[in-house]
Amino acid sequence: VQLQASGGGLVQAGGSLRLSCTASDIIFSFYDMGWYRQAPGKQRVLVASITSDGSTNYAGSVKGRFTISRDNAKNTAYLQMNSLKPEDTSVYYCNAASPPHWSRRYDYWGKGTQVTVSS
Repeated sequence: VQLQASGGGLVQAGGSLRLSCTASDIIFSFYDMGWYRQAPGKQRVLVASITSDGSTNYAGSVKGRFTISRDNAKNTAYLQMNSLKPEDTSVYYCNAASPPHWSRRYDYWGKGTQVTVSS
């Protein structure tokens, strides 16, 4: 299983970026997708998630600024990030997780993509 994340970069405060995460070798539509971030010296935290049926959840710090979506036909999840702040600077990781009702847990991670927001 591979999760390929892309779209990170350097942006000024107030700017926008869109992250993409393309999955291979899984039935993408079955999985819940999430974006996490990890700043240096800090724990990895959930930024946003979207279930297999399209329900979304956001961390309070990004609510109203970030939007998570998915395109099952393209096996891709997106994170649209608007009104970026310097504190959004982190390595962003995508995650594919089997739904809670499955009898076995499957959990896959992509390599991170760096997002840097300058003030």
